[in-house]
Amino acid sequence: MRAQPNCAEEALAETVRRLARPGFESALWAWFQRAVAPDNLIVLAYRDGVAPQVLFRHSAHGSPVFGQLDSTYLGGAYLLDPYHALHLARVPAGLYRLSDIAPDAFQRSRYFNDYYRQTTLVDELAFVAYPAPGVTLNLCLGRDGQSRRAFEARAIETCQRISPVVIALAEGHWSGLAAAGVPPEAVPRTLRARLAEAGIRLTPRQADVALLILQGHSSASIALELGVSPQTVKVFRRQLYARCGLSSQAELFGLLMPLLSAPREPEQDGLRFREQAALLSG
Repeated sequence: MRAQPNCAEEALAETVRRLARPGFESALWAWFQRAVAPDNLIVLAYRDGVAPQVLFRHSAHGSPVFGQLDSTYLGGAYLLDPYHALHLARVPAGLYRLSDIAPDAFQRSRYFNDYYRQTTLVDELAFVAYPAPGVTLNLCLGRDGQSRRAFEARAIETCQRISPVVIALAEGHWSGLAAAGVPPEAVPRTLRARLAEAGIRLTPRQADVALLILQGHSSASIALELGVSPQTVKVFRRQLYARCGLSSQAELFGLLMPLLSAPREPEQDGLRFREQAALLSG
């Protein structure tokens, strides 16, 4: 019998043939196109304490979805991303939808409004896989401003059904990735150290609250994350804003995001952070 045209299984077979060989990523994209018709695909490797590694990216229509990926997301905004939080939590391998895992105030966060909104993403699904110890793979399928539609229930069901296959292929193809970086607990410590260079000293709890605010957590959600009362979180928030001389989340984002960006020369860092603090407090 002749194969049916546009058959997703035929595209899957080609992906299997390309496993651990050149052309695997393109074959994987072709399979996803046949199966669920995403607008874009990006494959990211997360490791503790360092920026994600982009293993593959493709947009079906040349949309602006990756326009600020290198400069903003990889420059430090990834630390606020819900999918990066999955890496830190070492969640089970499987399929995750952004709308299901995002913090309760995600769409009101500065990260969402200053970065995520400009990607034009309408919906996002990610297959989470673990090809090597200390490495998390995210294969993110997106629907963006090109199609202007979320993934249909049937597409999500298809992704759930093929998830074990996608994970097995990804873990096989990228099994040679090595772990690197530093423990995730170092992020708040680094933030505190860099703020100290600007003359702003935070307690460990205040640094934790600052990161959770930027990630899009409400006070109630922060309380659950830290195991304290919402009233205690409000106290931490007031102390944080007072220490930094700020009055809004937008100002907090503007102060802290440069400090979360890629490492620079220490002398340049200290000068830039002091200038930023003086600007916001002036």
